[in-house]
Amino acid sequence: MAFLFVLPTWPVDVWTAAMKKVAPDLDVRVWPDGMGNVDDIEYCAAWLPPPGVVKSLPNLKVIMSLGAGVDAILKDPTLPDNIPIVRVNDPDLTGRMTEYIVLHVLMHHRQQRRIDENQKKKVWDSFPTHAAKDLSVGIMGMGVMGTDSALRLRDLGFRVAGWSRGRKEIPGVESFAGEAEFDAFLARTDVLVSLLPATPETDGIINRATIRKLSRKGPFGAPIIINAGRGRQQVADDILAALDAGELHAATLDVFVPEPLPPESPLWTHPRVTVTPHCAADSDPETICAYVAENIRRHRRGERLDNLVDRARGY
Repeated sequence: MAFLFVLPTWPVDVWTAAMKKVAPDLDVRVWPDGMGNVDDIEYCAAWLPPPGVVKSLPNLKVIMSLGAGVDAILKDPTLPDNIPIVRVNDPDLTGRMTEYIVLHVLMHHRQQRRIDENQKKKVWDSFPTHAAKDLSVGIMGMGVMGTDSALRLRDLGFRVAGWSRGRKEIPGVESFAGEAEFDAFLARTDVLVSLLPATPETDGIINRATIRKLSRKGPFGAPIIINAGRGRQQVADDILAALDAGELHAATLDVFVPEPLPPESPLWTHPRVTVTPHCAADSDPETICAYVAENIRRHRRGERLDNLVDRARGY
């Protein structure tokens, strides 16, 4: 039995070293030059696998996604239909995402960008501030990461709501569910956070029409967007147009199409946009490898795989 890494854009040496550390008895191989006899390979962990690679493994039993999302794997048109896919859902990954969301909600709430500009200009500007309870945060996508972020923001005093496919029961967090309640969710939201999975239904959901339905009653007079989900969920031109028209106060964007964000993109230089390089929840190789190795052990013991993906839903 062998395990294969398929990581065309990641530092594969770092990942193989981490896997050998947490699972020293595992036969670890790498695509494309270190695959050996493909008949031996029963498990693979991948990110953006080139079409045909996974299909070429005749005895593959499980595909592991090295991120919380699986769109980078599902986009392979040659992916076999009968092989289960599992995704990472580790407390380390969740904690990193929560840190990012809380950081950027607080950055906008406490107007840190304004303070930074004043420091550069040596301006002492004692502007009015507001309390956390005056700001309504709405999170799209209430899975493990969305729920954890909602709880931490709730504890800081923000008025928090979540929107998801099904209703959630989370103390102190208002729940909205389904398309029928989407507009009501937007209408009460001053800061819109996207942690949605990448599916055809969520593609382009952060558009001009969505922005115009957000609350204008908050302390900034216009809403704020934070997207740490997937780049295909945002319409960049609509965000820029809404910012310039005063329909949007500010945006923090961690994900883009394409990535890396091209140097000529106006998002880099817009004064009300914060760009981060898809780092909201970086995958720590050793932590993620330990998670993958345990899932392999579970499968070999005949136990149910942890975080099995529903392909029909896309997550």
